[in-house]
Amino acid sequence: MNLTQQQFEKDVAGHVMQVLRDDGLYRHIRFRAPGSMCMHFDLITWPGTLCYTGDMGTFVFSRLEDMFEFFRTDRRNGDDSKLYINLGYWSEKLQAVDGNRRQATVMEFSEQRYERVLKEKLVCWWRNDCSNATERRELREALEESLLDKGFFAERPETVADAIRMASEFEAEVGGRKFRFEDFWENRLDDYTHSFIWCCYALAWGIRLYDRTTVESPTPEAAH
Repeated sequence: MNLTQQQFEKDVAGHVMQVLRDDGLYRHIRFRAPGSMCMHFDLITWPGTLCYTGDMGTFVFSRLEDMFEFFRTDRRNGDDSKLYINLGYWSEKLQAVDGNRRQATVMEFSEQRYERVLKEKLVCWWRNDCSNATERRELREALEESLLDKGFFAERPETVADAIRMASEFEAEVGGRKFRFEDFWENRLDDYTHSFIWCCYALAWGIRLYDRTTVESPTPEAAH
């Protein structure tokens, strides 16, 4: 399940903001809980670029001369208590990614999406090709045993390629008909990483706190 705003806000409930540099488009703003580096992050800007770096990795974005202004856009006409993030659009503006130690990416295989596609295909088969409850049960059991079984010894895909291979190898014969997945590779089986979603919430939250602080009381440090 994707990270929610409420979960993110629990992670940063004790964070305070420290302004290390605030010189026009040149900024270095740090957010962390006093005495701890857990879930800390820095926002660093220079003309045309913003770098997020912290516990969740490093992400570098480029779009506008003032990148704080870029990340404010989605909240202009909405509820100021909501953290507006735009994963698709923001990810298009990435220049560099170090989201985890194994692979620099903002996308990863999603078991939830994979299972949802399998179940949607099953329902489609039920509607179009299974004439009675017995056949439907047999087809569901075949799919669960081969691809949806979460038992200890069951093979589970770890990548999109694994999922496509396993689904493509599936075959069941029910009621004298064979059932196979056609063109399974066309389905979207990935989603944004937890680290990237957390980073986007941090951008929206951190810039909002910066704006509130610099407008209301421009001091070096401000509590959340």
